Amino acid sequence: MAISPIEQRFARGTVEKYGLQFPVLVDPGNRVASDFQLTITVPEPLRTVYLGFGIDLERVNGNNSWTLPLPTRYVIGRDGVIVAAQTNTDHTLRPEPEETLAVLRQLAG
Repeated sequence: MAISPIEQRFARGTVEKYGLQFPVLVDPGNRVASDFQLTITVPEPLRTVYLGFGIDLERVNGNNSWTLPLPTRYVIGRDGVIVAAQTNTDHTLRPEPEETLAVLRQLAG
């Protein structure tokens, strides 16, 4: 599953646009991400750059916090134990899907 701060109406569109085969849960206001201390606030000068690229976090996220969740991956075993975790303080770097699949293959192994 994925968790995103975008509003439900935009989450549905993302699932359809990219043909995602997994649920996308919404985290209004980045509450869950904040609880895990996995958010950053986009600095004021960068907000203008985002808007110039058509990225309006206020509209898509439904609030004016300009916070983003850090890209994070947890792989949780059937027993509820986290078997792998990865996060990056650079929100533009995301865990590679192949790395996630490798961990899942090991679990199934």
